[in-house]
Amino acid sequence: MHKATLLETPLVIGRDADGRPFALQDTCPHRGMPLHCGQFDGRQVECGYHGWKFDAQTGQCRLIPSLTADQSLKIDRVFCGNFACEERDNFLWVFIPDPGPAGAGFSRREEPPWPAPQVSKFSDKYKIAYLTADLPCSVDHGIIGLMDPAHGPFVHQAWWWRTRHSIHEKRKRFEPIPNGFRMSAHTPSSNSAPYKLLRMYADAESITTTIDFVLPNLRMETIQAGKYWFSSLTTVTPITRDRCRIDVVACWNIFRWIPFGPLLLKFVFAKFVEQDRRTMELQSEGLKHNPHLMLIDDSDRPAKWYFALKAAHLEAKRSGSEMRHPIAGPTELKWRS
Repeated sequence: MHKATLLETPLVIGRDADGRPFALQDTCPHRGMPLHCGQFDGRQVECGYHGWKFDAQTGQCRLIPSLTADQSLKIDRVFCGNFACEERDNFLWVFIPDPGPAGAGFSRREEPPWPAPQVSKFSDKYKIAYLTADLPCSVDHGIIGLMDPAHGPFVHQAWWWRTRHSIHEKRKRFEPIPNGFRMSAHTPSSNSAPYKLLRMYADAESITTTIDFVLPNLRMETIQAGKYWFSSLTTVTPITRDRCRIDVVACWNIFRWIPFGPLLLKFVFAKFVEQDRRTMELQSEGLKHNPHLMLIDDSDRPAKWYFALKAAHLEAKRSGSEMRHPIAGPTELKWRS
C-alpha cells in the first residue's frame, strides 16, 4: 500500500491479491487513523488502531473486533471511502467526485462519467518513457504554464535545443474541440533540434505536429513523419490548493535504433520539467502577494481559453444545461518565440 494525495484528499492505493488496483480514503471512519499505517492481506485493509477491516475494492467494513455478539451495529453500512480507479500506461487514475455535504459519511463510490485517458499509439512496436515532478503552484498556474507558447526561449535555453536569439514570429491555427481546443496540424518549429532530426525520416513538408488541450488538465501532442510518430500525454494534477504535479508519458517509434533512447528522452524531459519547476518556484514568491495579472493577446490567448472553458463547464454543471463552448470557431494566433 502507498499513501497519496489528490485534490487535498488523502488516499491509500495499492493492488489486491488478483492484481486489481484500488484507492481508498486514507482515513478510518472510526477515529481518523490513516489506513496506510495498518495491514493489508491482499483483500482487506486493517486499521492499525482498533483493527477495523475494510474491503479494498468497495471500502465496505468487514470486521469491527470490539463488537460483541449481542451488539447490533450493521457494519455493512460502514464505508471508509472508496474511489473508482483505472490503470492506463502504468498510471493509476483515481476519480474524485464532488464533495458531499459537510459532515456526511461515506457510502458506495460514484462512478466516473468517462474512461481514464491514455497516450495515443499508432503502431504495435514502440518505446515508452515516464516523468513526474511536483510543482510549487496551483493547478491553474501549472496548466497555463504548460500551454504558454512564449516562455520557451527564456526558460528552456540549451545549446542542443534553442536559444533566445532564435526567436521569430509564429502563426498557428487553433480550433475548438469538445471540452478543449486544438493547435491544428502544422510543421514543427524550424528552430528546434528535434525537428531537424525528424528530417532524417521524412520531407520537411510531411512532418506535422498536433497539440490538444482538454479539460480538466490534459495536453496531448502528436508528431507524425510518414509512418513514424511520437506522442505524449501530459497532465497537471492538483494535489493541494498551492501544489500540483506534472506527469508525462511519451511513446514513439522514431529513433528506436538509438541505444538508451528512453533514458535519453527522459533526460531531455527532466531538464525541461526542472526548468519549469524552478521558474514556478520563483513565480510563487510573487504570487504570494496576490498581484493583479495581465494576460495579453495573442500569446496568452490559450490561457484565456482555459479559464473560459473552465467557467463554461462549471456553469453547465450548475445549470444542468449543455456546455456552451467559448471558442466560436477556427482562428489564427501569432506571437514571437
